[in-house]
Amino acid sequence: MRAILRALLRSSPVIRPGPNHSPGRPVATGEDTIAITLQFSSADLRRCRFAVSPAFETLAAIRVATGEQGPGHHQRWLDSVRPRLSALDLRPVTLLQPRRGYTPDFLSPPPTSPHIRFDEDLARIAATPPAQVGAEIVRSLGETPGASDSETGRLLLGDPASVLELLTQLIREAWQTLVEPVWPRVRALLDADVAFQSRRLADGGLDRLFAELHPMLRWHDNTLTREFGDDDRRDLHGEGLVLLPSAFKWDEVVIVLDPPWQPTVVYPVRGLGTLWQPARGTGDAALARLIGRTRAALLTGLTEPASTSALAHRHALAGGTVSEHLSVLRDAGFVVGERHRHEIRYRRTALGGAVAEQGRGDG
Repeated sequence: MRAILRALLRSSPVIRPGPNHSPGRPVATGEDTIAITLQFSSADLRRCRFAVSPAFETLAAIRVATGEQGPGHHQRWLDSVRPRLSALDLRPVTLLQPRRGYTPDFLSPPPTSPHIRFDEDLARIAATPPAQVGAEIVRSLGETPGASDSETGRLLLGDPASVLELLTQLIREAWQTLVEPVWPRVRALLDADVAFQSRRLADGGLDRLFAELHPMLRWHDNTLTREFGDDDRRDLHGEGLVLLPSAFKWDEVVIVLDPPWQPTVVYPVRGLGTLWQPARGTGDAALARLIGRTRAALLTGLTEPASTSALAHRHALAGGTVSEHLSVLRDAGFVVGERHRHEIRYRRTALGGAVAEQGRGDG
């Protein structure tokens, strides 16, 4: 693969951004502090559906494995795949995934159903017209200062057909190395989320569904709001909404609004904190025997401050159950609650951190 990279860099012509360079698809995230408000009509209420995207999960897994951010609840997974990461040169993909900005649409085709397979996603990626590949890469690189002039950037601005072949191969290798070995476990969690949320939708409509879909989302008077920041309102006009649970996009809610995607809410899957449960006999399992499985999971999973509602979503627990366990952990001196805006967020104390890390170290 490195030989292919070098050959493409030597021989490919270069496409430069033109005067109609676009900033790309607007994507709202918690980091951007932009509150997106989606207004539903009666037609939109009938066009809400769930989907799963193996390609999206693969791109998100690449970001977790190679990004500057901590892996959060995926530390065990990252520890398991790190020995194999050195065999992958994912720089062409990571350069097209800026922390803020536009990622080419063709790298992650809009999901069509909850039952899509990775091979189907990859076939759609490989079938992208070269003109679209070139245009979207120009748009993406243009949002990162200096990206177009870097060695990897010049490679990506080469012959679109060759670049598409390279990117398709890299995504396949990333899937095979990072995601496919754990896909049955990840897929089971995604399917469980879709089944759970679908039951809530059937039981009480969108009022019931959005009430607890994710702590960052609010539903009132046929309006869905992703909280924080200035207002940005969008009437869906009958387009409906796709709800996409994600395991590897674990840290925030993302809203995609522009074509080719149907308006989509990507949200962290319910129960993420249970995804990488320790095997029996590990340090975490010993901690679970000492203070209880649920309290151990809450303590070891509290890698960053989180509210009761966020922890309930993450561990697939009722809010009252989480509050009860946090009270015990707080009384033991393992966690402390601190006010953040309108909510209380819990973090580990030095003692709680030492207990959690000692449990990991004993595995």
